[in-house]
Amino acid sequence: MITIFRIRRFNPEAAPSMPYFQEYKLDTDRADTVLDALIDIRETLDESLTLRCSCRGAICGSCSMRINGHAALACKTKVQAMASERGVVQVEPMNNMPVIKDLVTDMAGFWEKVRQVQPWLQPAGQEPEGEYLASSESMNHLTGVMGCIMCGACVSDCAALEVDERFVGPAALAKAYRFVADPRDGAARSRLLALNEPGGMWDCTRCMECIEVCPKGVGAMERIMSLRSRGIEAGVPSTSGSRHAEVFADLIYRKGRLDEPMLATRTFGLQNLSRLLSLLPMVLRAFVRGKVPKSGPLHRAIPGVEKFRRLFQRMEERP
Repeated sequence: MITIFRIRRFNPEAAPSMPYFQEYKLDTDRADTVLDALIDIRETLDESLTLRCSCRGAICGSCSMRINGHAALACKTKVQAMASERGVVQVEPMNNMPVIKDLVTDMAGFWEKVRQVQPWLQPAGQEPEGEYLASSESMNHLTGVMGCIMCGACVSDCAALEVDERFVGPAALAKAYRFVADPRDGAARSRLLALNEPGGMWDCTRCMECIEVCPKGVGAMERIMSLRSRGIEAGVPSTSGSRHAEVFADLIYRKGRLDEPMLATRTFGLQNLSRLLSLLPMVLRAFVRGKVPKSGPLHRAIPGVEKFRRLFQRMEERP
């Protein structure tokens, strides 16, 4: 099968050093992975093509890159599954990270954010005579998140990181959850307080891309939602992030649908005039397009809202 690989290239030593796409035609086999093909291109067509790989078994996470617009492990992705009708596969370096050369990215920022959540056990109390013990149930619960191989795929495709580089990111937050939920750790509250700050657990936009691209099924977004719940249960200081979640649920409970102007007003508070005024340009653009929804007394509950309320009541009654 002849496949055309459209590869985004970048050479910092070239003049001018601008990224560009280069195409390679390669005869590929049905069993070939994208990594097999890239190595073949480097060995037979263009020895200057730069990429990073190691285990070739979806264990080390070194060959994470964007394939047809989404992050994936090249060693785990079959060429045949990705080729378009014209036989084209597009390959790019990971997003949200500086590119060193071609498909190799600088992951220093990624590791700095992981270190930021202090990814090590911090037990409290008197040191036991033997080892620290945890129940099988609690450790089984952590098996999924402990399967993270730190490939960076979730960070590459994180929509929140694209607009705010302060966001600690899905990989680091999933790692934080691994220790917050560990019964042997004694620093859960201090961890949650740190994650309650701007750039922490409330900045996830729940786009679900981290779940879609994770090669190990870690479910980073689900861990972030669990961190938020644990933060509220632990009584961390109220922030616009936590208020947004609480007001969102309250509005749905009372009306069965979202009152968006009221959501913004109650989230930021009437006293926070500067923040509310900053929303005015967006409100005016929405008004011009006839997209400002009714609010307050004009925003009526939907028929059958009692069904929603019963769902909330069932959730509250769950142990």
